[in-house]
Amino acid sequence: TWYAMVDRDDDLKVGSRSTAILFGELDLVIQGILYALFFGAMALVGQRAALGSAYWAALAVALAMVVYEFWLCRNREREPCFKAFLHNNWVGAVLFAGIVASQYLNR
Repeated sequence: TWYAMVDRDDDLKVGSRSTAILFGELDLVIQGILYALFFGAMALVGQRAALGSAYWAALAVALAMVVYEFWLCRNREREPCFKAFLHNNWVGAVLFAGIVASQYLNR
């Protein structure tokens, strides 16, 4: 959706039905709900897999990174939304690193 927010004006011109257009003014709210569900699921995964403190630290860092993305996109401007879209790769990298580190440290 960060990327869809970048292309919102272009999508409206060509009649595309992106998530940013679908969600309209609620785009940030719905994205917040989806992220909350995602982090809840990741917390459940961490609990069920008995992942260690490295995972929980990574989950906290990833959450802080997503908060930063929301702060970037607060005005729904094109460039900050694109920056958040590119930044989101690091969220996944941090979570992956937390899983790997947790498995390595829990041996």
